[in-house]
Amino acid sequence: MTTHILIVDSTTFPLHLEHLFIGTGAGDRRVDFNNSATTGLTAPTENNLVAMIADGSRIRQGDSIIFYLQQNLGKSIPEGKFFGTFKAVQDGVFLDNNDRSQYLKTRLEKSLTFRTLIEPDKVYAEGVTEWEALDEIKYISAPNQMLWSLIYRKLKGNRGNTMITLYEADRLTQLIRNKNNRIELDCQGKRLTFDRASQRIVLRDEQSPTYDGRQVELNLLPRLIAKYRARQVFESHLQAYITKNLGRGINRSLDAVLLDGAGIEWLGNEVSCGVGMQRIDVMASVALNNQKTLIPIELKAVPAKAGNVAQIRRYVDWIEQYYIPNLPGDIQPVLIAKQPAKRTSPAFRQFTQALASFNQANENRTWPIKYVEFSLEADNLHFDEVAVTTR
Repeated sequence: MTTHILIVDSTTFPLHLEHLFIGTGAGDRRVDFNNSATTGLTAPTENNLVAMIADGSRIRQGDSIIFYLQQNLGKSIPEGKFFGTFKAVQDGVFLDNNDRSQYLKTRLEKSLTFRTLIEPDKVYAEGVTEWEALDEIKYISAPNQMLWSLIYRKLKGNRGNTMITLYEADRLTQLIRNKNNRIELDCQGKRLTFDRASQRIVLRDEQSPTYDGRQVELNLLPRLIAKYRARQVFESHLQAYITKNLGRGINRSLDAVLLDGAGIEWLGNEVSCGVGMQRIDVMASVALNNQKTLIPIELKAVPAKAGNVAQIRRYVDWIEQYYIPNLPGDIQPVLIAKQPAKRTSPAFRQFTQALASFNQANENRTWPIKYVEFSLEADNLHFDEVAVTTR
């Protein structure tokens, strides 16, 4: 189960609680590429929207949701706080496009285009301050126990939906629980909202209103295929495709090469792994043959190159230092790349040599890098594990 942190402000937070949904958006931008091979948007705008879809698509029914209420001194929010916990009632996100009919847009004072319905889980009235969650270290014995996912988010700019690791979720939820003396709100038959004066989640003696907005299913595959055929960059679309479909039995070749029958216990994308700009495209935690295994995945919408192996090496180094000490397990690195026109080119031979060198040098640290190629078959992506040699 993945825990997702949703960023809200003093205007949107009460509405999220009252109408039981979460959402992200990008200004006044409108999605025109859903179920479509074409778009009138610029490439940066399209990719920004697709990145939001990828973030939302990692959500699975039953995942935990924690709200982060941003500081706003002008609206009497003296410091940022984390409030939880809620539960996703569906997989992924649906589309409520940016127009005059978007549900609650006027009251939200912004467009939240990609949405998911939620329900109360273990809800507490008091929030934990950002200082208590990220800066207070009196109960931390080693640097790798800090909430690095949220620290990296703070360093690298705003992101409306950020996942945190399993051990980070345990720590943050326990902080919230302790802050409230382990007393949960009884939300049954009640309507939740946020009281700005007391800075608390409060209950009203009435039922929550039925969510009555549009719930349009998102489908990026036609757009991805069009970019594939046009030989355009589509790594953000590929990431969104994988976060949406992995482990759901929709693309069996994808599930077979990555999961081998295992179930996903945690799923992330754009996983920050350093104070620089390094990010793991997709990462999953699974129980493979009764052994906890972490799968960092590097995605390439072009054929593989030797430099891709260097990226994976950095990911493995970070995982060993910051993740494995908190949740011991195996590491199964994966590289997914577009099927090359031929596997005899000098660039591909350099890649196979780099792959072999990594696997030989790191056999005591990780499983060998699993190399996976994707191709277009019958208007869908097909994924195959490929064994490569240095001959």
